[in-house]
Amino acid sequence: MKLSNILKNKATLSFEVFPPKRTDSIQTIYNTLNALHELNPDFISVTYGAGGNGNGRTTCEIASTIKNQYNIESLAHLTCAGLSKEDLLSQLVNFKQNGIENILALRGDILDPNQPRGDFSYASDMISFIKEHGDFDITAACYPEGHTESRNLIEDIHNLKRKVDSGADQLITQLFFHNDYLYRFQERCSLAGIHVPIEAGIMPVINKKQIERMVSLCHVELPSKFIAMMNRYENNPAAMRDAGIAYAIDQIVDLVVHGVNGIHLYTMNNPYIAKKIHEAVHQLIRE
Repeated sequence: MKLSNILKNKATLSFEVFPPKRTDSIQTIYNTLNALHELNPDFISVTYGAGGNGNGRTTCEIASTIKNQYNIESLAHLTCAGLSKEDLLSQLVNFKQNGIENILALRGDILDPNQPRGDFSYASDMISFIKEHGDFDITAACYPEGHTESRNLIEDIHNLKRKVDSGADQLITQLFFHNDYLYRFQERCSLAGIHVPIEAGIMPVINKKQIERMVSLCHVELPSKFIAMMNRYENNPAAMRDAGIAYAIDQIVDLVVHGVNGIHLYTMNNPYIAKKIHEAVHQLIRE
């Protein structure tokens, strides 16, 4: 089923997982999926390789398993950095053969400035191409605090409008830790004529190094109470985990009360965290 049909009539609760590193057993992801399956999410997204390793074949394999064996709708991430039109067409054929109907279209990180640029400079270019060459439902990424490469929030929202006009059916946000950023972002979207569903991406933080890395990569702002939480519990892993879960739950409750279209939980392949948050919020979202 296409995600646009799932999002049409209800708020959703979904999860993100990533393929194991090349040095890890593939079985680790299936242990994760066995646990997440019990939570009956609306869909599960699969990133394009752990740590940006571009392992698209594994992404397709896992997304296919989620849909065809676990009977949960899947969303396959696909990045266009360095991708040729021929490569993309091959990917689309592979997705179709595996019954995958939903794609999260991303530009992807350009880790090496000397790598071949490929045929697609931006996610919007790839979205247009996919819409012309396949019957896929397309999700795009959005950034409540602005993309790191945008000069300002006005330019950022113009770029997002280009993605939607190119064919994006819905959006999933980058992680954020202050809900007011999302609410202001929703206002900017409305003013710009962007009216597709927006799922809020929430990442429960379980250690200080994890969040410091994410802040460095994504340039998100940390609220003062979040910083106080990290400083208080950084040397107590169990307390830090529980505090991070509690913070995420608090975020989600506020988002649901304000009518968010859905919650996309970045699980970090940790079923324990997903279960704890699911226990606390699924009745609110399904209400």
